[in-house]
Amino acid sequence: MNEADFIAALRALPLHPGAQALRDDAAVIEIGGEALVLTHDAIAEGVHYRPGTDPADIAWKLVAVNLSDLAAKAAEPIGVLIGATLVEGAERFVEGLREVLEAYGVALLGGDTIAHAGPATFGCTAIGRATVRPVPARTGARAGDALYVTGSIGAALLGFEAGDGAAYLRPTPRLAEGLALGPHVHAMMDVSDGLLLDARRMAEASGCTAAITLDAVPFAAGTTDRLAAARWGDDYALLFAAPDGVALPVPATRIGAMLQKGAEPLLLDGKSPPERLGYEHR
Repeated sequence: MNEADFIAALRALPLHPGAQALRDDAAVIEIGGEALVLTHDAIAEGVHYRPGTDPADIAWKLVAVNLSDLAAKAAEPIGVLIGATLVEGAERFVEGLREVLEAYGVALLGGDTIAHAGPATFGCTAIGRATVRPVPARTGARAGDALYVTGSIGAALLGFEAGDGAAYLRPTPRLAEGLALGPHVHAMMDVSDGLLLDARRMAEASGCTAAITLDAVPFAAGTTDRLAAARWGDDYALLFAAPDGVALPVPATRIGAMLQKGAEPLLLDGKSPPERLGYEHR
């Protein structure tokens, strides 16, 4: 059972309305006059980081990728819960955790620890407060919308290939941009599994076709294989659909448009895209 099949099977379980049919990266729970945004991501040795990685970098990435999901919901972080494997050098994990929490003004709420002999796995649940209604989701894009990304694409791939891990291990959750964009977008998500794959997911969830022009994508300086960078992921840029011509409150690059639903949920330079669009667990 691959990732898509597993999620499809989960949809047959009793779901809270806030789960949004598991078609988004976060749940939204209405409590009184507020809405809580909850998200959870796990990272594993050999999948999301190389064996031997500094535990401080592991802690940073663990929290940052979850805060990125809150950014895509225009949510203000409240706190995080951590599930940690007790690895050698765990004191460095604590130091990295301190660094990322202080950098983004986020509090630790609690969590759990385990010890075992196999590859390490870490989990994080991030909780935020919605600042705009409706909370931006993958499902809100409309035909005629312009499609944008913040920041650049490909820096994580370059960091991974260089071995220094700068952008790959210490991504920047775009919290300020997400808060500013919240009132202006129809749909928004972060680029975690690849720009092309995530654009297709937004299009499918919204009942549209996403048309992307590869030359319009803002690739990081030094990118040589643009298609590989567009499929790599781990950039944590914000991908969003907004009305054509809207004045945006933050810098962003238009990379295409949302069209009426066609035979393909994604078009790249007007044609069917390659079969592999990004990273999917199998």
